[in-house]
Amino acid sequence: MTAFGGRWAGRRVLVTGATGFKGAWLSWWLSRLGARVTAIALPPPTTPSLFEKLGLASAVEYREVDVCRAPAVAESVARAQPDAIFHLAAQSLVRTSYDDPLGTLATNVLGTAHVLDAVRAARRPCAVVIVTSDKCYENHEWDWGYRENDPMGGHDVYSASKGCAELVTASYRRAFFPAEKRAEHGVAIASARAGNVIGFGDWARDRIVPDCAAALAAGRPIDVRNPSSVRPWQHVLEPLSGYLWLGDRLLSAEAATAGEAWNFGPHPESERTVESLVNALIAAWGAGSWQRLDGGARHEARTLRLAIDKAVARLGWTPAWSFAETAHRTAIGYRDWTRLEGAELRARLDGEIDDYVRAARDAGARWPDGRADGDGDGSGA
Repeated sequence: MTAFGGRWAGRRVLVTGATGFKGAWLSWWLSRLGARVTAIALPPPTTPSLFEKLGLASAVEYREVDVCRAPAVAESVARAQPDAIFHLAAQSLVRTSYDDPLGTLATNVLGTAHVLDAVRAARRPCAVVIVTSDKCYENHEWDWGYRENDPMGGHDVYSASKGCAELVTASYRRAFFPAEKRAEHGVAIASARAGNVIGFGDWARDRIVPDCAAALAAGRPIDVRNPSSVRPWQHVLEPLSGYLWLGDRLLSAEAATAGEAWNFGPHPESERTVESLVNALIAAWGAGSWQRLDGGARHEARTLRLAIDKAVARLGWTPAWSFAETAHRTAIGYRDWTRLEGAELRARLDGEIDDYVRAARDAGARWPDGRADGDGDGSGA
């Protein structure tokens, strides 16, 4: 609990999309920090499911809610009376947006608006972190990273929906919750854009890491559509630490300087090709091979990088794990997945969080309790 100075202990926190990969990891971490977590989401979108295997439905207050239904979202916010909201609920797959563009827009754009409007209707102090994606930017295939003030865009509907969610967030912040009037409304809103998040427990279809894990476990070659595409790979705990850090800042006297858009990506050394990632996963697994698969006619960006200078300079946040460390932990976690049950799985997540917090302090990250290093970890011990 000392990882955040104990400041999440006892706070009421609402997490949307908690049954997803990132949502499950975040809900677990918040629970360990002593927060009173309310999780709203659709049923787990995959089988297997990290949310189910962790038993999170009994560790948090879970309610089945579709963010596309505005009245249900408003009722959930009013009931939870949250001190903070982390909005992660989304249609999170690029390829799915080609099959269901309207559903993608409804979830990612209107869903975000429903959450923000529920906050407006609640009329109580609250910190809100809206999680979008690095794909919200208009992609020019640049060799340098996108910054928070670069234009929104999107070739595909998924990317466009994330850019739209950012615009909706900015408009609600300016129109209803301006920073200069925070003493009146008590609400602070920020958005967060992460890189390509990996780590064990993600079982979504058409994602490279779950595809690799399934193929490696079955002893068959991994099908790779775009081996030369460059992405900012990062362990799931990296952006989650950024979200928690940002939420903490929004709850503090420094909220006026934090209510903006923020990138939480990896160091440039982790901006690697898909081929590099696949080879690293195979090496950590100890066996396996891959083959190139025709990617089809659907567009996919060749290069995507994320600049994190702003978060490093103004929040004191910095990535902690290298590309090699991230790939190794991801592969080993998937390799051990079938034997990790109940308490053993929860202990594995606890260990990952503890290791990450120590690594972040070693990297010089200024945790919100003001220390760059120390004995504290991310646990509830």
